[in-house]
Amino acid sequence: TNSTQSFSTMMKIAAFAALMGSAAAFAPAQTGKAVTALNAFESELGAQAPLGFFDPLGMLDDADQDRFDRLRFVEIKHGRISQLAFLGQIVTRNGQHLPGDINYEGQSFASFPNGLAAINGPDSISSSGLLQIFAFIAFLEIRVMTDVTGEAEFRGDFRNGFDFGWDKQTEEWKLQKRAVELNQGRAAMMGILG
Repeated sequence: TNSTQSFSTMMKIAAFAALMGSAAAFAPAQTGKAVTALNAFESELGAQAPLGFFDPLGMLDDADQDRFDRLRFVEIKHGRISQLAFLGQIVTRNGQHLPGDINYEGQSFASFPNGLAAINGPDSISSSGLLQIFAFIAFLEIRVMTDVTGEAEFRGDFRNGFDFGWDKQTEEWKLQKRAVELNQGRAAMMGILG
C-alpha cells in the first residue's frame, strides 16, 4: 500500500507539472530590451534581408566601431577564401586538374584525391608539398592580401593602385557590389563547410 501511495503521489505531481507547463505556453511572451550596441550596427552594410542584423553569438555585444570593422574585415577575407575553396571543390570534383606533374617523381596533379583526402590520408600530398602551400599562403597574406599603398576606400579593399574601373562607378553601385560580395562569401562559407 505504501508503494501505491507513493506512485499515486508521483502521478499527481507529474499531472500538476504538465498542467503548469501547458499553462505557460499561453502566457504572454517576455519582450527584451534591444542592446544599444547592436542598434548601432543595424544600418551597416551586410545587415540586409532576409535576416537583417544577425549576431547569434553576441560577438558585437558592447562592441565599438573598431571591433565591428575588424570582424567585418575577417568576414570578407574568410568569404573570399571560401569562395575560392568552393570553386576548387567544384572544379576538382568535376575531374579538372592542372596538367603536368606536381613533383619530380612523376606524380600528376590528377593522381591525388579531392577534398580533405588530398592533405590527409594514404594518397595525400607530401609534407614538403604542404609546407610549400602554406608558405605561398603566408606570402599572399603578408604581401598581396593587404593594403600595400594605404589608399583603401574600406577594409578589405586590396586594389593596391589597380583601378579595374571601380573609381568610375557610383557610390550606390559600389555599396551594392560590396553587399553582393558579403552575401556570396557567406554562402560560400556555408557551402564549403558542407
